[in-house]
Amino acid sequence: MPLPLKPPIKPQLARPAKDLPDGDGWRFEPKWDGFRTIVFRDGDDVHLQSRNGRPMNRYFPEVLPAVRSLSADRLVLDGELIVVVDGIQEFDLLGQRIHPAESRVTMLAEKWPAAYVAFDLLAEGDEKLLDLSYEERHRRLEAVIDGDAVQLTPTTDDSEAARAWLTGRSEGVIAKEADARYLPGERTGMLKIKRIRTLDAVVAAFRLGKEAGTVGSLILGLYDDAGKLHIVGHTSGFTAKQKRELLELLEPYRTYERGSGEPSRWKSDEELVWEGLRPELVCEVDFDHITGQRIRHGAKFKRWRPDKKPEECRLEQLRA
Repeated sequence: MPLPLKPPIKPQLARPAKDLPDGDGWRFEPKWDGFRTIVFRDGDDVHLQSRNGRPMNRYFPEVLPAVRSLSADRLVLDGELIVVVDGIQEFDLLGQRIHPAESRVTMLAEKWPAAYVAFDLLAEGDEKLLDLSYEERHRRLEAVIDGDAVQLTPTTDDSEAARAWLTGRSEGVIAKEADARYLPGERTGMLKIKRIRTLDAVVAAFRLGKEAGTVGSLILGLYDDAGKLHIVGHTSGFTAKQKRELLELLEPYRTYERGSGEPSRWKSDEELVWEGLRPELVCEVDFDHITGQRIRHGAKFKRWRPDKKPEECRLEQLRA
């Protein structure tokens, strides 16, 4: 008999929240920085499905035997593919796997193998579990994840203990209603609270705004141990008034060096042009995710730091 659920299945999604919810009806898990993946196993037949419903087997071949090692041979799991290097989740190494050359995928799988972290059980044997509560599904998940080849996500009902996942090397917290059913594709019964990090960065360059006489974004840099300045991201989202004032503030530092960023399907060539600045201004920004040595999304400008020397803005802040 085939599995009671067949691909593609839309994963249940989480709504963003600023803080952990109150009350006794919540359970908490760490937020993983990887590829959301639903796993279908029917004996030796294993199918990895991406969040968007695409097959992923050819990109993560090392995960297939890990799933086959489970004693439960007919199940559907929800979880995340991750790559961890020196204790840090490296999202960029996952993206490199989506490549047409099998030889490259094989090389990357050997050098930086992916792991699968399971956090929900959607079907077992001939039984659909979507209508069960999260708490009951997780109890059954704990019973089928045996051995170390597939990881079981930690969980707690203690919100104060969960706050540890908002610090250190963690990415944040997923809060789930204990009695919630699994609703594919819906943002119901789940919240995501991202870990917000702060760093001080050198303003190395800027991009002009779409309106004349305005600044669109500031380009941020950090120094390595050898004193080399590395571009690590940008900050934007200024008000119209701030965009006009920024051009006047930056004027004394302009070098009039110009260059262009990498091509983008989202931005015009003109929007990618940057102008250099003497590396003397320091600002404080908030950010949530990193990829390698870059801030993955735009950072949020907080304030200027005239009290901070540019050479104090070091790359290790990204990993703090």
